[in-house]
Amino acid sequence: MTISLSENASKLPLLGVNIDHVATLRQARGVNYPSPLDAALLCEKAGADGITIHLREDRRHIQDFDVYEMADQLTTRMNLEMAATTEMLAIACKVKPFWVCLVPEKRAELTTEGGLDVAGQVSELTAYVHKLQAAGIKVSLFIDPEETQISAAIECGADAIELHTGAYAEAGLADKVERQDAELVRIKQAVATAQRLNHTLLINAGHGLTRDNVNAIAQIDGIYELNIGHALIADAIFVGLEQAVVMLKNAMHEGKSQ
Repeated sequence: MTISLSENASKLPLLGVNIDHVATLRQARGVNYPSPLDAALLCEKAGADGITIHLREDRRHIQDFDVYEMADQLTTRMNLEMAATTEMLAIACKVKPFWVCLVPEKRAELTTEGGLDVAGQVSELTAYVHKLQAAGIKVSLFIDPEETQISAAIECGADAIELHTGAYAEAGLADKVERQDAELVRIKQAVATAQRLNHTLLINAGHGLTRDNVNAIAQIDGIYELNIGHALIADAIFVGLEQAVVMLKNAMHEGKSQ
């Protein structure tokens, strides 16, 4: 199975739903519910184009058995977020998700705080990316929207990049309109830069996106997929998981011509 921009001929960004926080709720009580797998299947039924899960080194939410269970039962495709460690490489090569997205990871962080410093570890990441690709896995690198990091990701041979939208989202939450506008321009420029440097590179984006702020990002030509989790799970508390997916996709695509 190969991915190309032609698979998204509508030019509407795809939606990858991150269901980590379903597992967060489960782990809070140490019980076997709610089921991340059941949540993932509901999201797929509602129109999610893929499912994202982050297997962290500290196993704070998604557990190893979740990864193996979903690999067998998802009907779309799995995007496995993970740190570039020996342990995670072994798991990924055994599970063989469609995508692996390499992310930075700190034990004390509440959530991923920034993009991967690809430029600072090109040789190591190149070898790591090639090992994943040799196992038939497509690789994305989660990076800040900076030309240096984009160039480094291309040098590593990544199939895709995922642009970190956290600064854009945080500015909006703080009602810092000028800063949010500046971050939006920065993301647009990063997409244009990536397209200029490598026209076959897939460009995804995510982190902190909500129904209120997603549309401006989804309107950017060249964005292939948006990965969204926390806000969608939060919406699901009030409207249900399937409706939350529908509402988010509507917010993404509003005003976007096919």
